[in-house]
Amino acid sequence: MNASMRKKVQRKCKIIGYNLKVDALDEILSFASHFEGNEDEAIDVLLKELEKSLKSTIIDKETVHRVVSQLLEVEADVEDSSDPGTSTSSALRVVDAFDFPKYKYDTIRKQFYEHTGTLSIHGEASAKAALYRDRFLLLSQRLSRDQHFSKPAFESEFSHFGSCEISPIQSLVGQTGRKWVMGVISQLEDGHYYLEDLTAAVKINLSSAKITTGLFSENTIVVVEGEMLVEGIFQVLTCGFPPLEDRDKSLKVLAGHDFFCGGTLTKEETIRLEEMEKRAVNDMFVILSDVWLDNEEALTKLETVLDGFESVEVVPSLFVFMGNFCSRPCNLSFHSYSSLRMQFGKLGEMIAARTRLKEQSKFLFIPGPDDAGPSTALPRCALPKYLTEELQKHIPNAIFSSNPCRVKFYTQEIVFFRQDMLHRMRRSCLMSPSTEETDDLFQHLVATITHQSHLCPLPLTVQPIIWNYDHCLYLYPTPHTIVLGDRSQQKAFKYTGITCFNTGSFSIDSTFVAYRPCSQEVELSAL
Repeated sequence: MNASMRKKVQRKCKIIGYNLKVDALDEILSFASHFEGNEDEAIDVLLKELEKSLKSTIIDKETVHRVVSQLLEVEADVEDSSDPGTSTSSALRVVDAFDFPKYKYDTIRKQFYEHTGTLSIHGEASAKAALYRDRFLLLSQRLSRDQHFSKPAFESEFSHFGSCEISPIQSLVGQTGRKWVMGVISQLEDGHYYLEDLTAAVKINLSSAKITTGLFSENTIVVVEGEMLVEGIFQVLTCGFPPLEDRDKSLKVLAGHDFFCGGTLTKEETIRLEEMEKRAVNDMFVILSDVWLDNEEALTKLETVLDGFESVEVVPSLFVFMGNFCSRPCNLSFHSYSSLRMQFGKLGEMIAARTRLKEQSKFLFIPGPDDAGPSTALPRCALPKYLTEELQKHIPNAIFSSNPCRVKFYTQEIVFFRQDMLHRMRRSCLMSPSTEETDDLFQHLVATITHQSHLCPLPLTVQPIIWNYDHCLYLYPTPHTIVLGDRSQQKAFKYTGITCFNTGSFSIDSTFVAYRPCSQEVELSAL
């Protein structure tokens, strides 16, 4: 540790009125060396903790050592443990969609507040209107901070240069010239599309619009530039999604609200977890989608995968099995629930036979769109207990969660979603995607869901959503990683710092993904 750091610690202690013994100073510098690049923050945290326990103005080695031990307690547990799974068990948290907190935006105070009270699964009619309003306000408040779309503070001859101030739709009546408008694309009459905001709706003509990357369908929220025609139609010239906001900027605005439900962290906890995350180089998630338990070929392939990971030096920390778990939809005409229950039991036996995996890995199960459940509406609850009981006898610590669900790994936020989104979004498109930046449809899908801050911006007629639980599909603030289980071709794409990948269909294409959260490295794998 260099001399400048030594002087810095002495100066900080002097400012708060403490005398520092030489051996205590060495102890503080030793602690700071654990946090390379974050030494200043680590020292501030330590001094803050010391203030709570000091009985005099003199800081000695024993006092510092005691506080340092407390701060490094979690790290010590991880280092001392001989069980490779221990670090992951304390680092990994799975959050069910029905446990996500709901936040609403107050347009007067310009801040979010948490919705308190219970949310009914069967919402009233007002809940459907609130679903659209809340989505619109979420993106509207984000857009208001974008320098290109904010209103200039002072009027001057240069104030409108490069500024694209958003006009309410209500104000377009009788206006001439080009205007920027934000609204949701709606089909208020068959075959006629409108742009709606919280003030009014206007008929739009998209035939000559220049569009950005993304899949534009009914229900998507867009920012458009255009002009009003004499006939009362708004001629759209350019059309795009509201610009993204950096995750850190969003978090500052939220003022400590925990949208992800991964738990809010103090400064010292964040430093500690970041340090532990850097060292978790061996942690790996193996993700498979479409694991058909009634298909012999699929089970044989799954055995091959499990055998392969059983024999590696460090076994994966987490296996994620996403549905569908049956090759046929589990609807009213499905009468094989008892055999599906037995097949889950067979999967449990298969995993339990690999002792290293059973003891050191975690297993997460997420239902698919055709799996058994109360309805096809999103979010979907976890698999019914009747089906999974046999499996749990063999794997007691198996986790059954909703679709979508969230996983917090140290400081990282990961979203898992099993739905055939690409095919459905493509079918609902109002116009062919732009090929100017990319002709890869998966990249268009990623751009759409991240800019919409929503996993499923499809019309409710195409994909029903439980009105009161629409917030469970939000991607705000943007997570670190989005995992899509889609039957389309296996793909990975890093977009504006967000890692997105599609696992492909294991039973159809023999594809799966090995993901290292420490480095956000995606290994697209296949048998």
